[in-house]
Amino acid sequence: MRRYVLTLTCPDRTGIVAAVSGFVADHGGWVLEAAQHADLATERFFLRMEVMADSLPFDAAEFSARFDETASRFWMDWALRDSAVRKQVVILVSKEDHCLWDLLYRWRLQEFEFDIPCVISNHDDLRTLVEAQGIEFHHVPVTPANKHAAFEQTTELFENVGGDVMVLARYMQIVPPEICDRYLGRIINIHHSFLPSFAGARPYQQAFQRGVKLIGATCHYVTSDLDEGPIIEQDVNRIDHADTVEDLVRLGRDIERSVLARGLRWHVQDRVLLNGAKTVVFA
Repeated sequence: MRRYVLTLTCPDRTGIVAAVSGFVADHGGWVLEAAQHADLATERFFLRMEVMADSLPFDAAEFSARFDETASRFWMDWALRDSAVRKQVVILVSKEDHCLWDLLYRWRLQEFEFDIPCVISNHDDLRTLVEAQGIEFHHVPVTPANKHAAFEQTTELFENVGGDVMVLARYMQIVPPEICDRYLGRIINIHHSFLPSFAGARPYQQAFQRGVKLIGATCHYVTSDLDEGPIIEQDVNRIDHADTVEDLVRLGRDIERSVLARGLRWHVQDRVLLNGAKTVVFA
């Protein structure tokens, strides 16, 4: 079923829900799903609404043009998406393949609607896996000497395929700050740790050395502050004193796959709204 998904945030005040729902109702729109949140600390309001496209007498462009007056009245930062237009997900990987395998599997099943126009890697190891799915594979080596040029090539590839979101599926490179700023809220990372604990490299080794009883994974947006971007989703697994570092890595792979998949699903479905250093997730 084709839907229009309206998302917005604005200063909180009375009348917002009435204005939005009234606009939809006045044009015969059928609301399929709606969720809202008022953040008392920041005094910001957040809303996500799905409307049956065929219930309206106009297309998405006309919806946007007509809604603009309401949006301006409430100082809304808003977006409208047509579900008929699939999100273009560009995956970045290094050598580890478990998150990539999982996303390719979910894409083939179309568990949620998205396309993968290409996969970009700083190693050539996973080319056969990707090309076997009929997906373009681009090998873009990254070294200290060519890092700037490599990321410029990566962003050029991203733009050429009309990318909506980059997914760092265990892509073991630090994204330059200018790229993070350019695509704020459009780069998703899976970090193999329950952030903010054990940021940076080798988090399972750090966790093992601290003798933790829980390990986890965090799906978050990438910012110029390493592993400190707004968190989308997290999960944990219990361990004990008998588990080795290898056990932690093995158990962690399962959490990483599921957490990344949930985070990407919610992003693709426009269920994640940025709220400063945090997120509002209408899951």
